[in-house]
Amino acid sequence: MITLQQITKTYRTSHGTHVVLNKLSAEFPERRNVGIIGRNGAGKSTLMRLISGAELPDSGAVVRRGRVSWPVGFSGGFSGSLTGAENTRFVARIYGMPVDRVLTFAAEFSELGEYFDMPVKTYSSGMRARLAFALSMAVDFDVYLVDEITAVGDSQFQKKCRLAFDERRDRSTLIIVSHDMSTIRNYCDCCAVLRQGRLQFCDTIDEAQCLYES
Repeated sequence: MITLQQITKTYRTSHGTHVVLNKLSAEFPERRNVGIIGRNGAGKSTLMRLISGAELPDSGAVVRRGRVSWPVGFSGGFSGSLTGAENTRFVARIYGMPVDRVLTFAAEFSELGEYFDMPVKTYSSGMRARLAFALSMAVDFDVYLVDEITAVGDSQFQKKCRLAFDERRDRSTLIIVSHDMSTIRNYCDCCAVLRQGRLQFCDTIDEAQCLYES
C-alpha cells in the first residue's frame, strides 16, 4: 500500500546539516498493522509526516495506494483563524465525506463543547490534538498513521481513542510509532526498527525488540 523509494530528509541546524533519513527504501506490507520503534531523534515522527504528505522529502518518492491519513493528532494543517467547525467542514469537503456527518462526529468525539465554534488559534495544544484526533476518526482511511496513540487527552479520552482504533483496525491498516512495546504488541502484527536513517522490518515483534535493544 505504501512504498518508500530512496527517501532522504535533512534539516539545517546550528551545527550544520543533520541527516534524518538516508536513501531509505521500504515497502509496507498490505493488510498488516506495522509498529515502528527507534531511539529519540531517530526520525520516527518525520517519517510519519513524509508518509502522510504533510512534509516532502529532499529527494526520493513516497508511493501511496489507497487513502492514507495524516498523522493522527497532528494539528499543523489547521487554519488558526477558522473555527473548529469550519476546519472540519473544509477537511470533509477535501476528502469527499458527508459534511454534516463529519461535523456531528467531530463535535461529539472531540468533546470541545462551545470551543468547537471558536477559532482554533484560541485552543490549547491539547484541544487542537483532540480536534485532530476526532477528524482522523471521522474520515474513512485505508491506512491510519498513529504517532503515540496514548498521548492525546486525559485517561477517559485516551480510553475512547483506543476503542476507536480497536474498531477501525478491523477494516483498515495501522502504522504506529510508539516507545511503548505493549502498545506495539496490542495493535501490531509486525514491527520495524528505524535507526541511522534506515528502516529494518522484522518478522516478529520480539525480533524487532531485540534489534532495538542491541
